[in-house]
Amino acid sequence: MKTTIIKYGIFGCFTGFVIFLSHLTFAKHLSYDILEILGYVSIFLSLSFIYFAIKHYRDNVNEGVISLGKAILIGTLISLLVGIGIGVADFIYTQFLNPHFYADYTQKLIDEGRGDEVFEMTSLLGALLMVALVLVIGFIISLLSALILQRHK
Repeated sequence: MKTTIIKYGIFGCFTGFVIFLSHLTFAKHLSYDILEILGYVSIFLSLSFIYFAIKHYRDNVNEGVISLGKAILIGTLISLLVGIGIGVADFIYTQFLNPHFYADYTQKLIDEGRGDEVFEMTSLLGALLMVALVLVIGFIISLLSALILQRHK
């Protein structure tokens, strides 16, 4: 199980890091709404490795069976690795590549009359929130994948 988690977790982590950092870096002139959509696309693409990891483990390692709990565990641990990759990409972007991102986004919210949605954000807090978001979405994908792929003897 450990090998499967590490293998697919690294694939997802690398994919998330590259796609997330790429769309932020090369899409500076896009609206925040488009950047948000691209962010979710990169999260879902990176987390797609969960399904394939559970299927691989069930079919190639565990003799064609997998329990709901074990499938959720595999997926959730992969989600954590993906979240770390995306969180690091977010931190690099907001700390080094575009250190004014949060200030600019805050000003956009204020200009739109959404000042009540504003709170103090740092690069580290943003990265940690990104890890948490990916972990929650990853848990949901893990649960759905586990329900689809579970098999008992």
